[in-house]
Amino acid sequence: MISGDDLERHGRPKSSNRTENYSSSSYAHTETYWTSWLIPVFVIANIAVFVVLMYINNCPKHNHSRIYGKCVARFLGRFSFQPLRENPLFGASSNTLEKLGALQWWKIVHGHQGWRLVTANWLHAGLIHLVANMLSLVLIGIRLEQQFGFLCIGVIYLLSGFGGSILSSLFIQRNISVGASGALFGLLGTMLSELITNWTIYTNKAAALLTLIVMVVVNLAVGILPFVDNFAHIGGFLTGFLLGFVLLPRPQFGWFERHNLPADVRVKSKYKAYQYVLGLLALCLLVAGFTVGLVMLFRGEQGYKHCDWCHYLNCVPTSKWECNNS
Repeated sequence: MISGDDLERHGRPKSSNRTENYSSSSYAHTETYWTSWLIPVFVIANIAVFVVLMYINNCPKHNHSRIYGKCVARFLGRFSFQPLRENPLFGASSNTLEKLGALQWWKIVHGHQGWRLVTANWLHAGLIHLVANMLSLVLIGIRLEQQFGFLCIGVIYLLSGFGGSILSSLFIQRNISVGASGALFGLLGTMLSELITNWTIYTNKAAALLTLIVMVVVNLAVGILPFVDNFAHIGGFLTGFLLGFVLLPRPQFGWFERHNLPADVRVKSKYKAYQYVLGLLALCLLVAGFTVGLVMLFRGEQGYKHCDWCHYLNCVPTSKWECNNS
């Protein structure tokens, strides 16, 4: 999460124009700060789904494999975890994840179970996976919801998860995938586009932009490790990045004070021209991306056939590990 001093401090522009020469305190007084409730609800929902997942998994009853060993934390009864050799993240079996809606290409395309593009975002492979994602959601999501409200951030979160699922399904077709990472990367992408579209109201612009870019690069770099679905990250990030231009532009300060200003300096447009252009372009790209992605997916297209080098976006083989490009 970026420091509030870098991303939220409103400064005084260099322009001498009366409609642009505003102080940070003046602009802050015109903004509405929301009480964050949707992000906590999302966190509670994810935890509740994980509890239900473990209840249905019921390791002591269903684990009959001698290969992986005994259930972990057996004192939890039916909530105990699968053997670590089977699931090192302290979670359920792949069969249970698949049963409850994990992302699986075959069932989406040939089983007509498109709902998995949504449900997979609410499932987590294990307790470690859940805790890491929920901490990230709290750190990033609450601040964004306080600034922009539950409606915008809720739409971004849900659509980013959906976009991540589409891209993941196009490339990962033999394994299952779960997690809220696509939605979380969407919020990260939104932070970057919000900074760009509201560029004029921020101080320390270069530092804020550099910090965000480093965060994005580091997080995406982690995704090239094996067993991490980086396509969900990329799809979610791109969706959130485009939605930020559409949903999160800040009005000009003069728009708030237009009734108190002289007629010759009154601001007639709520947003600046470049904000309208960026928003329209992003909306067109978003609609085109979702349309093309869904058409390719339900036609059974294999993403690697159209981009043979894209496997490097998901995993880079080294002397320490190999990659399963399927």
